[in-house]
Amino acid sequence: MTTLNQPASSAGARVTGKGASTADGPGPNVMAAATLDGNKVLCADGDTAGKVKDIMLDVRTGRIAYVVMSSGGFLGIGDKLFAIPWSVLTLDTDRECFVLNVDSQRVKDAPGFDQDHWPSMADRGWATSVHDYYGSEPYWGAHTALQDPLADPLNEMGDALEGGRGELRR
Repeated sequence: MTTLNQPASSAGARVTGKGASTADGPGPNVMAAATLDGNKVLCADGDTAGKVKDIMLDVRTGRIAYVVMSSGGFLGIGDKLFAIPWSVLTLDTDRECFVLNVDSQRVKDAPGFDQDHWPSMADRGWATSVHDYYGSEPYWGAHTALQDPLADPLNEMGDALEGGRGELRR
């Protein structure tokens, strides 16, 4: 298996497989989000975790925040939904699926939600707990905040800003 795209940071999903050498069109490094809807998500142990339901964007930063994965249920009824940090996924172009870096029991025990009760995904407390659960650095992490002035969409860089005036401490 060939690795095509290893990100310098934990900001994005990895891509493995033959990928671009056999792809028709722009994929796999640049793809329409809709082409990933319904893709299977496998656990590290090979079990099926679920399918991609939605891809959630942080609109202010232009980053993918989460994949919402649907698991269980029948024909969409009774599904449990999970927010999966983008950085813990690997797009396997050979098998045409995502691989999640945790085993199936970890996914079964993961905090989830249902279609009618979505969490506030912009809540940093909730988001941090999701990233902690999967062992990933939040996509708005400190190393990206200093490189990207838009990486703090909720203006929560209180520890790095002086007196709330937007001036960086030296």
